[in-house]
Amino acid sequence: MKPGRDIDEICYPFICETSALCDFEVVTDELCGHIGAALSLLPDDMPDLAADLDRLQPLAFHVNGSIRGRLAIAETDIVWLKSRLAHYRAEVADGVDGFVLPRGDMPVPFLNLARSAAKKAIRLMVRIEEEGRAVPAELPRICNVMCNFLFTVILVINRRRGFDETPFVSKSYGRASPST
Repeated sequence: MKPGRDIDEICYPFICETSALCDFEVVTDELCGHIGAALSLLPDDMPDLAADLDRLQPLAFHVNGSIRGRLAIAETDIVWLKSRLAHYRAEVADGVDGFVLPRGDMPVPFLNLARSAAKKAIRLMVRIEEEGRAVPAELPRICNVMCNFLFTVILVINRRRGFDETPFVSKSYGRASPST
């Protein structure tokens, strides 16, 4: 498939590429959108989470362009996000000790979708490297931290609202350690 010449009929200049890179860019665009949706639905009584999601959202777009373009994720971004992850983990430290079903009122569903998009981005980076293109180490690192951060933020929101997580015990693997 080749894009036409009419700019109104092209949603993204690289949309017809067959490489995993275009798929990665589409998924990180999705990640950014889900974070934005969650942020827009976050209640006013959670300004700490709003500030952190506000800072996180542009990082998703920085990840997006950091393979095709210049690396836009710095070690300071990863350090900041890990510090916020530790902060929120401390808030829910006495809670979940296994898998839970992805449930909760808005904006939790969007945060679960963002968490999943971060995983998809990591998987696509594996494919991109398989195709012979270098992936800066900062990118899978920050996407892994994003995934863990988003999972933890979900637990925080649900805890603050008094929502009880629904444990999931796999019939395939049995009870596992906490995971995203």
